[in-house]
Amino acid sequence: MTEKHFIIATAGHVDHGKSALVKALTGTDPDRLPEEKARGITIDLGFANLRLPHGDVVFNVGIVDVPGHEDFVKNMVAGVGAVDVALFVVAADDGWMPQTEEHLHILTYLGIQRAIVALTKSDLAINIEDPQRQIRERLAGSQFADAPIVPTSVVNGDGIDQLKDQIIKCLQSAQPPRDIGKPRLPVDRVFTLRGVGTVVTGTLMDGKISRGQPVAVQPGGVTSRVRTVQSHNAEFETAIPGSRTALNIPDLHADETIRRGDVVTLAEVGKPTSVIDAVLQKCARPAWGKSSSLTRPLKNALRIRVHHGTTDIPATVILLDHKQLGPGEISFAQLRLESPAFMFAGDHFIIRDWAQQTTVAGGVVLNVHGDPQKFRSEANRRFLQMVRDSTSATEILEATLVRDHFGRATELLVQSHFSAKQIQDAVASLVAAKKIVLLGDWIADGMCWSKLKNDAATKIDAAHKQHPDAPGLALTDLRSQLQTEWTLPSDIFNALVADLARSGFSQSADKIKRAAHQLALPPHLHAAGAKLRAALTAKPLDPPSRKELAPDLLTQQALRFLINSGEAVEVDPQTVLAAKGFAQAVETIRKLLSTKPATVSEIRQAVGTSRRVIVPLLEKLDRDGITKRVGDNRMLR
Repeated sequence: MTEKHFIIATAGHVDHGKSALVKALTGTDPDRLPEEKARGITIDLGFANLRLPHGDVVFNVGIVDVPGHEDFVKNMVAGVGAVDVALFVVAADDGWMPQTEEHLHILTYLGIQRAIVALTKSDLAINIEDPQRQIRERLAGSQFADAPIVPTSVVNGDGIDQLKDQIIKCLQSAQPPRDIGKPRLPVDRVFTLRGVGTVVTGTLMDGKISRGQPVAVQPGGVTSRVRTVQSHNAEFETAIPGSRTALNIPDLHADETIRRGDVVTLAEVGKPTSVIDAVLQKCARPAWGKSSSLTRPLKNALRIRVHHGTTDIPATVILLDHKQLGPGEISFAQLRLESPAFMFAGDHFIIRDWAQQTTVAGGVVLNVHGDPQKFRSEANRRFLQMVRDSTSATEILEATLVRDHFGRATELLVQSHFSAKQIQDAVASLVAAKKIVLLGDWIADGMCWSKLKNDAATKIDAAHKQHPDAPGLALTDLRSQLQTEWTLPSDIFNALVADLARSGFSQSADKIKRAAHQLALPPHLHAAGAKLRAALTAKPLDPPSRKELAPDLLTQQALRFLINSGEAVEVDPQTVLAAKGFAQAVETIRKLLSTKPATVSEIRQAVGTSRRVIVPLLEKLDRDGITKRVGDNRMLR
């Protein structure tokens, strides 16, 4: 038989019979704390397992029983973050209540689309149609408007089987939780067992976790290894998404290296964040009874608490274009967290007021690593709009690169709900469309890359025009000039230089130039250059000393150009030869020494120069590896 795993969470007002209903469905009492037993209400999360065979399928359902009391709504939010179906519980004798309304707001904000209403305590109802009618009125206009309503009684067992049938019917049309290869286990319980060590539990999402697998605990970044994996007291080799999972991680210490609110994941799937960009919405439902506080506007720059997964984090909310967010309104916002959190783009979250009394808004993460300096930039606005309106990995990847220009291939969309294959396919699609450029470990937006190359080419050409006597523009100067407009990591700059070298430019040591660029004297040095050329060619093997050749600044600059361009050769600081004269002298020396060694005097006579020139010339040839000195003689190396 095929087994499918799903999670159902209860929702509803305090004392409406949620825990009793869960016990009637599963045989398990989800209230586990002594205080819960004493007070008769659920304080923290409770868990139970329900197996529902149907044909050749077994629906393995983990039920999360959440608190209904207003003092424990924060615990309720921790239980409904990764559920497939909400089980609304409304008592027939009380009807719709304030916490029922708030739970509906929360489920709306979290994007949960499926619900079943269990009308409990039906044995106490005088007319069962009255509470049913009220429930239908309250659900009108919500995503649960057509949710089935099943009257139940745990006293006489009425409706329990019918409720199970409705759960099966609901799950038949539900898609099992996705496996995108990025497992996350938001930790809702941590405890230590003697002889076993630390055990953490949670609802696994987005990927599998196996026995012996290395894991990372975020946001702290502590790494460890899973010893054993369990689900509902049965041991497994691998836990799958959508299952209630217990991991034995003995190397970690409860409340020291791992605690409720942490996330067990893989080291390679991202990093914690302290700033996120998101889209917020305020539920459009009108005020009702004592739940009128739910309609209070969310004000800009307000200090609030962000509920995400099983954690809640103090934060400040910065609205992009609103001074406050009223019922039915939507706004982009930046949440500046007071402690790090581990999130994915696409995650839903809840905002509650600082006192933890009221749910004020909900949102979806659009950008995991926000930048306070760039939040209001036009590029970021366009990015947020694109990401909000798209579910395509290709479109979101393109929008990311249009905004950021460059990104590491190993990091782009990693903290998202897209699988590695979806990201690879998106990259391939954009490369084929010539919208992005692959640069080793980096990816660049195609239009941005073209503009960067054009900017670099313009700056190199400007350098050639301003300094035609220079062999090229120093790479450090090129990067410095580009940095006024572009943020260029070293890898990107190196890739730019390599791309330019394939596109009509050439790099030599620490300089870059157009391949067609020819060195030329600037106009103000033309006269000095002509004078030097004449002096060097008049006596190519016995020219004037350097001091005589270049007695002033202009001729010194011109002489440096002739040396850099190869027209002249610097023999030593005091001696310069015309390039043709130097080549002629070297050829004469090679021929002379090819038959026998010779003294400096013999070489000087053969070349036809002075001792002032031949001595530094031979020393240069020694350094260049053409000749070597043996006693008073020179010979070819």
